Amino acid sequence: MRKFMVVLDDSRECLNAMRYAALRAAHTGGGVTVLSIIPPEEFQHWMGVADLMRAETRERIEAHFEVFAKWMRDRQGVNPELVIREGDPVTEILAQVREDTEIGVLVLGAGTDNAGPGPLVTQLSRGSGSLPVPVTIVPGDMSKERLERIT
Repeated sequence: MRKFMVVLDDSRECLNAMRYAALRAAHTGGGVTVLSIIPPEEFQHWMGVADLMRAETRERIEAHFEVFAKWMRDRQGVNPELVIREGDPVTEILAQVREDTEIGVLVLGAGTDNAGPGPLVTQLSRGSGSLPVPVTIVPGDMSKERLERIT
């Protein structure tokens, strides 16, 4: 089965990327992998504190994921999987794509503010010619209705 991989983070544009991935998976009989990446600098504390912070971060990610997963299951009939990795976001995205051969498309949301499309879109589009899968960039300000029409 071909899977759409989408990155779960705290950005506003993440929502449209999630919607797009779920809608495309539902319309094509595919699946969705939701990848969340914990940056390494979040845990530069004493060992015990770092372990507690890591556990709390994972709980927060799982709760955030469950909101999207419920919508995907209830509305789109897609049962997404959650993958949590720690490290540099671009490195971990590429590693996950290479490790899971069912991932066929990477879906990213583009920011809409003056700062540009966002760090992941910027970094991954620079090397897009050597990526192992196509990348779909979903505009962060695209309406839900428009997303539904184009998927």
